[in-house]
Amino acid sequence: MTERFAIYYAPSATGNLWERAATWLGRDASDGTIFDGPVAGIDRSRLLNLTQSANRYGFHGTIKAPMVLADGATEADLRDALSAFASRHQPVALGRPHLASLEGFLALLVEPNDALQDFAAYVVEEFDPFRAPMTVKDRAARAGRGLTERQLELLDAYGYPYVFEEFRFHMTLSDRLGEVDAAEIGRAAATWFNPVLDDEIILDRLVLFHEPEAGQRFRRVGDFKLGSPA
Repeated sequence: MTERFAIYYAPSATGNLWERAATWLGRDASDGTIFDGPVAGIDRSRLLNLTQSANRYGFHGTIKAPMVLADGATEADLRDALSAFASRHQPVALGRPHLASLEGFLALLVEPNDALQDFAAYVVEEFDPFRAPMTVKDRAARAGRGLTERQLELLDAYGYPYVFEEFRFHMTLSDRLGEVDAAEIGRAAATWFNPVLDDEIILDRLVLFHEPEAGQRFRRVGDFKLGSPA
């Protein structure tokens, strides 16, 4: 069994954004609830076909990408470190989200934010000792996706190519879409998410997600509020 852990941002599991996103994706990663009705006029089976990967990972913004724990590191160790880290850092204002295509994926994006970039970099550095080295197979799979020279350097150093200056915060809402699907899903998403697009996002927590075995669904297993005593 090869379990993985990821350190994400996700909004409160009782908030409107999380509830709408979980319903859109068809699954609430915090409690396992499955949603099977249509959304904004789109049949659920069609929506699921276009959100399979996003459904598996759960609604989130990646801060520290999924990782196998290093030898000797435990989930309890990781939780203790997250609690201590969260106590030393304050929430980061992200502003209002907007829907956009990011390399063919429908996502919620925010405007560039230096405080967010710095915070994400701290998380990547702080928790990299918990990450087991990539396997040759995993490295080859990542490297074969048209990465730049700098992205390859970051992949080799941190196990993920989209960190530091390559990081762009996003909360994915679909798999990669063709032109026709993107137009249809984009219209539905604009209708479905419109009630929450005027609400500013505050990165007020780091959230631990867990994949119990390769290919299984990620679950939201722990929230660590920023600015809270350890």
